Amino acid sequence: MDGISLSIQQLLDDTEYGLGLTLLTGKRGLGNQVFSSRIQKPGLALAGYTEHLHPDRIQVLGNTEISYLNQIDDRLAIDSVRMLCTFPISCFIITKQLVPPQFFLDAAETAGIPVLNTHHQSSTFISLITKFLEERLLPTTHLHGVLVDVMGVGILLTGKSGIGKSECALDLVIRGHRLVADDMIYIKKKMPAALVGQSIESIQHLMEIRGLGIINIKDLYGVSSIREKKIIDILLELVEWDPSHEYDRIGLDDHRSVILGVELPHIIIPVRPGRNMGSIIEVAARNFLLKGMGYHSARDFQERLLSRMEVRPLGNEVE
Repeated sequence: MDGISLSIQQLLDDTEYGLGLTLLTGKRGLGNQVFSSRIQKPGLALAGYTEHLHPDRIQVLGNTEISYLNQIDDRLAIDSVRMLCTFPISCFIITKQLVPPQFFLDAAETAGIPVLNTHHQSSTFISLITKFLEERLLPTTHLHGVLVDVMGVGILLTGKSGIGKSECALDLVIRGHRLVADDMIYIKKKMPAALVGQSIESIQHLMEIRGLGIINIKDLYGVSSIREKKIIDILLELVEWDPSHEYDRIGLDDHRSVILGVELPHIIIPVRPGRNMGSIIEVAARNFLLKGMGYHSARDFQERLLSRMEVRPLGNEVE
């Protein structure tokens, strides 16, 4: 199966989400991969109905499933478990530290399916594991640029090397805005349609300014000048001024770009000596906030202009 995945070993190693997992058996299956953030409770499959079993999902067994196996006829229970283990299941996770029957552990060990245990109740664990999987299995990418937080608006500055992205970001930090990432930005898609950017750990809080070298924004300007991560709202591209090119002078053309399947407003700003890029980027952020409130300056100007053009002075009518 193509796509992003993680191993059962990564689930077992988690400390951030408090999954609290321990391995009961099936060590040789710790390399099994999980591709889906959805989980399944295999109660019907244990009863013999496997038509809607999804082996690619983590199978969670709680009190209902374990009690069922302990109460039905031993031969029937063993056959049901062996049949279930013929599917390529990534792992079983048993909640509330319940103790599964030995035949369940033996069948899983034979099939190479890890069986893990957690102290959480089923509802709590399902919530935790779903958040964990959604976080780890979402699409990601890396982009060259600078990400800044300007008045709560995440602005991704792009452009060719040397165009002045870092200098613009430094000017914005001096104005009281916040740096998220410089040079290389790690971007993760959040459902349903948002992009979250952050710095690579090795260069976090650092910025390269040609002529000065590497500076630490957090040390220079304090913790209020940086942010760990930010939703990206605008893609703002800096380009060299080309006198022969006709740039948008009104703002009616809403350009869009797509990153990881998510559309972003794409603004192209020409750079030339004498233009205060920090102020322009601030205005872009304010204008974005206004549009979010339903006010579009360019369209309002167009409507007023068209309204004035439709007004005609009344002359003397001649019969």
